[in-house]
Amino acid sequence: MKYVDGFVIPVPKKKLGEYRRIARLAGKVWKEHGALEYVECVAEDVKPGKLTSFPQAVMLKRSETVVFSWITYRSRAHRDRVLAKVMKDPRLAKMMDPTKMPFDGSRMFWGGFEVLVAV
Repeated sequence: MKYVDGFVIPVPKKKLGEYRRIARLAGKVWKEHGALEYVECVAEDVKPGKLTSFPQAVMLKRSETVVFSWITYRSRAHRDRVLAKVMKDPRLAKMMDPTKMPFDGSRMFWGGFEVLVAV
């Protein structure tokens, strides 16, 4: 069964172009190391909820937008192999420095998921 890593990130609107450049490089690196798919989406119709929502989950500020991303793999074991290679790739070293990220990484959340249904 396929495996998915999912991410939700608050990105300052004025830094969306910078984020896009980083995401393109990251996507290229992930795909070169074996990821099946790498997708980054920016919020378009995402409103605060009464109890929970994407904006609430990342403590979204007025000057920010939500980015929702996912990477797909053949399996959890495949993800672990790809991720090990990605984390050693020198092209990502600069991007991993929290002081140079174009977003507040402390409000990002992520997780790994086994696909339950795919139609």
